[in-house]
Amino acid sequence: MDVPGYVLGNYLIYCIVNAFTPGPGNILALNTVNTYGWRRGRPLFLGIFVGYYVVQMLCALVVYGVSAFLPSAMGVLKYVGAAYILWLAIHIAVSKPTQGSEEKSASFLKGFMLQFVNVKIYMFGITALTGFVVPYSSALAALLFYEIVIATIGTIATMTWIGMGVLIQRFYMRHWRTVNIVLALTLLECVYSMLWQ
Repeated sequence: MDVPGYVLGNYLIYCIVNAFTPGPGNILALNTVNTYGWRRGRPLFLGIFVGYYVVQMLCALVVYGVSAFLPSAMGVLKYVGAAYILWLAIHIAVSKPTQGSEEKSASFLKGFMLQFVNVKIYMFGITALTGFVVPYSSALAALLFYEIVIATIGTIATMTWIGMGVLIQRFYMRHWRTVNIVLALTLLECVYSMLWQ
C-alpha cells in the first residue's frame, strides 16, 4: 500500500524541520568549517554524510526486523551518545581557531563515528518510519527508500550549516570564544534533551 499524499507531506515537513534544527552533526559541521575551513574540513563532512546514510539504513533494518530489541538498544545508545556529545561540547568550548598548517584537518572517522552515537538521527529515522510509513507499508524496500530520503534531507541540512559557517568565518575569527561557547551550550542542551525529555 502506498503512503497517502497528505501523510507523505507531513512526513516531509517532519523531516525538513528535524534535519535543519541544531543537532550534533550540524553543530560539529559549523564548528569545523569555522575552525579548519571548507577544504580542511571536507573529510569530516564526508564522514558525517556517509555516517548519516549508514545509520538510516540501520534504522530501516531495525524497524523491519528487530523491533523487539529496539527499546533496550536505544536506551544504552542514548547514554553512549550523550557521553560523546558532552565530550564534543567540551572540546568545542576549549578549542581555538587554527590558522597555520600545523594542525591536522578534521577526520572522516570523527564525522562518521559521530553519526553512530547521534541519538537524534536514530530517533529521527525510527520516528519517521513508525509514525508515517509503517502504517501503510512495512516492506523493506519502502523502509529503505524513506530512510534514504531522510539521509538526503539531513545531508542538505548539514551542507546548509556548513555554508553558514563559511559566511560567518570572518566574524568567527574575531569572536571565536563566544561562538564556541554558544555552540558548546547548544550541544549541552542536546544532551539534556536526550537524557531528560
